[in-house]
Amino acid sequence: MNKFMIRTLTSIVFVIVLVGSILWSQASYAVLFSVITAMTVWEFCSIVNKNANLQVNRFITTVAGTYLFLAVLSFNLNVCGSEIFIPYIISIIYLLVSELYFDRQNSIYNWAFALMAQLYIALPLASINTLAFISLPQPYSVPSVVYVPMLVLSVFIFLWCNDAGAYCVGSLIGKHKLFPRISPAKSWEGSIGGGIIAILASQAIVYFAKELLGPCPLTNPLAWAGLAIVVVVFGTWGDLVESLLKRKLGIKDSGNILPGHGGMLDRFDSSLLAFPAAVVYIYTITLYF
Repeated sequence: MNKFMIRTLTSIVFVIVLVGSILWSQASYAVLFSVITAMTVWEFCSIVNKNANLQVNRFITTVAGTYLFLAVLSFNLNVCGSEIFIPYIISIIYLLVSELYFDRQNSIYNWAFALMAQLYIALPLASINTLAFISLPQPYSVPSVVYVPMLVLSVFIFLWCNDAGAYCVGSLIGKHKLFPRISPAKSWEGSIGGGIIAILASQAIVYFAKELLGPCPLTNPLAWAGLAIVVVVFGTWGDLVESLLKRKLGIKDSGNILPGHGGMLDRFDSSLLAFPAAVVYIYTITLYF
């Protein structure tokens, strides 16, 4: 089986699992993204330890990141209060204090990369919960929190449309490099083309899938077009950030768990900046417009 077929089959399975888990139930969503968080943090720590000659505590860093996702999930569901974050704070303190008891040459870098795993991976993935669960204002009755899977799925749709559009347009007419120092293959023409496809997808969602959005705070096509633009811009930056990380570590792929696509970090690099940006955008629209 050639590489193209392997890559295509992997993409199909990946999309089916992701879309199916998000739409099936909030339980399947929680399980899927808990696993994604754990695998991505573990992978990040592994490539750092291997390529930078460091000794980041993979186990505690991964447990902390996964716990953060579940804590934010529980908090957004109103299952518990802010006390749910206390164990996470303790784990961060442990990562800092534990280096005192090891005579390691690169202790500062161990701290830096352990905390980077939380800020770069765990926190952005945890922020997805803020989109997935919408708190209903009064006078709504039970349930006070509603699961809105389509809002989460929309961000992924915009990212996929941007990737496909950027590849097609860039291959055809791409001449002006977007960021040649980090990613020579990306072009301005491709990025603009991908952005246009994502905007069109946003309009299709707001017109044809409106009933699936439930109490979504975005209520008009212009706001949805804005969300698509935000996701495309920050998704592109997310891709470039991971490209820079891999260049500095001297690796081509972050892993090989996804045949034809590399590792988990390769697959979710765009979303690591796109989802936090989407959260900020939606809450800004809700509060001030």
